[in-house]
Amino acid sequence: MFIMPNAAQRVSKAGSKISAIALTTMMLFSPLTANAALTIYNGQHKTATMALIDAFTAKTNIEVETRQGSSNELAHQVVEEGKRSPADIIYTEESTPLIMLANKGLLAPIDAKALQNIPAEYRDQNGYWVGLLARSRVIAYNKDKISPQQLPTSVHDLVDTKWKDQFAFVKTSGAFQKQLSAMIKLEGREKAKTWLEGLSRNGKVYRHNKAALDAVERGDIPFALINNYYWDSMAREKGADNLNSSLYFMGTHDLGDLVTVSGAAILASSKNLDEAQQFMAFATGEEGQKILTDKSAQYPLNPNVDTNGLKSFSELTPPNGTLDLGEYSDGKAAIDLLQEVGLL
Repeated sequence: MFIMPNAAQRVSKAGSKISAIALTTMMLFSPLTANAALTIYNGQHKTATMALIDAFTAKTNIEVETRQGSSNELAHQVVEEGKRSPADIIYTEESTPLIMLANKGLLAPIDAKALQNIPAEYRDQNGYWVGLLARSRVIAYNKDKISPQQLPTSVHDLVDTKWKDQFAFVKTSGAFQKQLSAMIKLEGREKAKTWLEGLSRNGKVYRHNKAALDAVERGDIPFALINNYYWDSMAREKGADNLNSSLYFMGTHDLGDLVTVSGAAILASSKNLDEAQQFMAFATGEEGQKILTDKSAQYPLNPNVDTNGLKSFSELTPPNGTLDLGEYSDGKAAIDLLQEVGLL
């Protein structure tokens, strides 16, 4: 807008008035927002998020920048930054950080256009955040080492000495810690402590979920506690029939089948609210949801999108029959218990 005086000076006297009006009109109605950059704090898997962003930019010509980190770290960064935050959107692996930000009044309401794409049970009742994907805790097992009939029907079975050195778990995994947190909430700290002590005695600790799955695939260990998408991604890449491992769902509404939701929200401090709303509508719409589930092997929450080979969403059996939308979460309680047992 500040080039107007100089631009007008360059217009010939004869047509200065008409030219100035034309220039003003051109500036007002040119697509200035088409190249506006959104900033997303991304706590989800980078590959799937970048695929979503690339498709969004190709469709809208809105550029998007990302800052990668853990969901909790990014959420606390938003709190520290307050109104000065450069972020427009935060996308988290779990819903708990979004609940915290909503409770602190740091989120903006999401337009109905995006909210209506996702069933009400998978989003904030006040419209401040919306679920995008879900994943289930599962057991990945080596088909030559153990049969489904021999596998436990509850994660609590793993405290039995019969499972000594028979399974892997990842103590630093956010999903594992969420499982522990849910157990503390639903069954009490003492029962959770007994379970964790049993895992410490009987299980083998791996640094990350991919390493645990690879160990199962090689036959180094019979089974591992992981999230479904690690195995489902491998199956898509190599073909399920070519794998030595498979997935086992307990099917008993046990904590071993815990289902958690990842979601996104718009910051109240965003300077690009219109573009942020467009992104949320795209991410919850059929095109965006298909990209996310195809790239990440997680469950789409838009009911019109196919799960692309995953076990049917309707067949999942989470504890209490519901997905975890943050009500089971207490990260500090889980960390404290892991430290007490000596796993951290």
